[in-house]
Amino acid sequence: MLDIEDLTSWLPREVVELYQKEGIRELYPPQAEAVERGLLEGKNLLISVPTAAGKTMLAELAMLKAALNGGRSLYIVPLRALASEKQAAFSRFSDLGIKVGLSSGDMERRDEYLGRNHIIVATSEKADSLIRNGAQWIRDLSVLVVDEIHLLDSTNRGPTLEMTITKLLRINPNMQVLGLSATVANAREVASWLSSDLVESRWRPVELKEGVICNGELHFPGETVSIPSRRDDLVDLVEDTMNQGGQILIFESSRRNAEATAAKLARVVSKRTEKTRQGLDLGQNEGQRKKQGRVQESLLSEKVLATGESETGKKLAECVKSGVAFHHAGLLSEQRAIVERGFRSGEIRAIASTPTLAAGLNLPARRVLIKSYKRYEGARGMVAIPVMEYRQMAGRAGRPGLDPRGESFLMAKNDAETRDLLDHYVHGEPEEIFSKLAMEPALRTHLLSTMATGFAKDAEELKRFVDSTFYAHQQDAWHLDATIETVLDFLIESQMIEPDLRPTPLGALVSRLYIDPLTARIVVDNLRSKETTKITDLTLLHLITMTPDMDTLYVQASDGWVEEFIDQHYGEFCNEDNYDWMMREAKTAALLLEWIGEAEEEKIADRFRVGPGDIRRVAETAEWLMHSAGRLSEHLELGATFRIYQLEKRIHFGAGPDLLSLLDLKGVGRVRARKLHRAGYRSLDDLKGADVAEIAEVVGPRIAEKLMAQLRSGAG
Repeated sequence: MLDIEDLTSWLPREVVELYQKEGIRELYPPQAEAVERGLLEGKNLLISVPTAAGKTMLAELAMLKAALNGGRSLYIVPLRALASEKQAAFSRFSDLGIKVGLSSGDMERRDEYLGRNHIIVATSEKADSLIRNGAQWIRDLSVLVVDEIHLLDSTNRGPTLEMTITKLLRINPNMQVLGLSATVANAREVASWLSSDLVESRWRPVELKEGVICNGELHFPGETVSIPSRRDDLVDLVEDTMNQGGQILIFESSRRNAEATAAKLARVVSKRTEKTRQGLDLGQNEGQRKKQGRVQESLLSEKVLATGESETGKKLAECVKSGVAFHHAGLLSEQRAIVERGFRSGEIRAIASTPTLAAGLNLPARRVLIKSYKRYEGARGMVAIPVMEYRQMAGRAGRPGLDPRGESFLMAKNDAETRDLLDHYVHGEPEEIFSKLAMEPALRTHLLSTMATGFAKDAEELKRFVDSTFYAHQQDAWHLDATIETVLDFLIESQMIEPDLRPTPLGALVSRLYIDPLTARIVVDNLRSKETTKITDLTLLHLITMTPDMDTLYVQASDGWVEEFIDQHYGEFCNEDNYDWMMREAKTAALLLEWIGEAEEEKIADRFRVGPGDIRRVAETAEWLMHSAGRLSEHLELGATFRIYQLEKRIHFGAGPDLLSLLDLKGVGRVRARKLHRAGYRSLDDLKGADVAEIAEVVGPRIAEKLMAQLRSGAG
């Protein structure tokens, strides 16, 4: 073993003392191996070890070593929520003089100010956009950390992650690269691509027992254990976990199932089973503990309701009262954060979640139940999840320092299914990961940016660049030739690159905007076709929903109104040949129309059968695409620029055009702006001439003071 004290050979004593204060006395075996293999001497490492085995600490040590020597590190994560979590964790190094920055938001910004930081956290998409927009600090990296590097295999995120790594390696050939993952079957192949050593281990700080639950019995390899049963495996397992003072994560295949499971548990889980509660005084008697627990849960419930009175929010608040919650992308980010904090504090004992929770968020539990190992995938129907994904979920079981062991379970209906699940998942090996770069949409986006950012100035350089990707490392790059030729023809025809592959001003702009070139083509072609006809808000909203960058809403059997909506507004829509796509685009555009028409979020959520988080996500994407449409219109002088930019601002606030001047004030959203407008304050000049007491009657004294202070300082 390697003591934390031994790290003084590489790091200043104050770094070692910081970890000692956190209770760390010695390194875990995989951590010790990484240090011995050159972690603190600048060596590239692929670290493939289980969840909670200390991967993040290894990245911290390398980044601290670089920072204290004047270097800069980039830490890439797959999700924005995870980026915020990591930034908060790394911010504890501020006492060492280490500055930490978070790069998120606008994809067209360079964020040069981030260069003042020693550690920058970003998603792969944001890191890619920083390269495209020419951020200078990104050309001076000492350490690159890629968290969850197995996502190279992801259809959605894989190509961007792969191209970002490839470009950063090209820009910074001497930087140290650390790849982190809990599950990489072909780790040696990935390590070889990164020119790194491999640190691979199955060691965990808390033992993980994997099994299957079926008819009141927990089936582990070579062992079967009975639990107190009422013939409902879900309820029995949750109550048994709570009786032991533990917490449980339940992974469901869909949002609807996650909500239904949480509601079921909230109804049936007895408070008497909660014998201990993290953070409560153990000297209290049980009655006091239960009373304090109810108070905490009530406070959590109130916090959820304070985020908005949507139906989803009300369901969540009701569940939280019983110490149970659900977690999925339909929730607002504030609601997800409340659930996560409640689970970490022990106030929430069970979460029913979609698999997104397994993608890196730090929420370990005593037990994990994978209630459904199949999920719906379009034309393929219900499909069994990969072993790699199972390992990601099962790995959440076991809290270091809190649990003697972790246990994960799949749920089976009978003995035959139990045997199959034990064979395929518990005894099975994760799948190898493969590059997804060969897909045409991915190449369309990334080939343009490769040429627009100067990584390839001609066909020969483009070939050399492609030869340095993970795809080319895995198989002969000539397999890509036909797809590359198709993509290049499209980019030339769309006037984004010249025949000699030099980027045109349009191509350079599209790359910086971080949109799919096909999105730009659709926008430009439709705006040109509408140059002599009337363009309405709906026309522009439909235009952006037609693009591949917009995830459109599903049309359900109960959405008969969508066809009527299309018929009523037929002349305002852009041309769309595929009627099924048209239905989805029209439904999404209708949601946005209600959003900018100031409809209440609860009513939008109810009518469109979406969660409040979905509304915000659709609006956020629409704002980005509307901004991009405005930039394209401005660049090509297509005549709709002013209207598009005005609509972009309305989408941002979800407000009508008559409120735009009031929305320039900080602290004024669409609700307060509408109140002021109804009270007769329709411009900044109206407010400037008003008495603060009059404004206070409309928006409250505290807000009124802030508004008047802004006006006095010259806002607007």
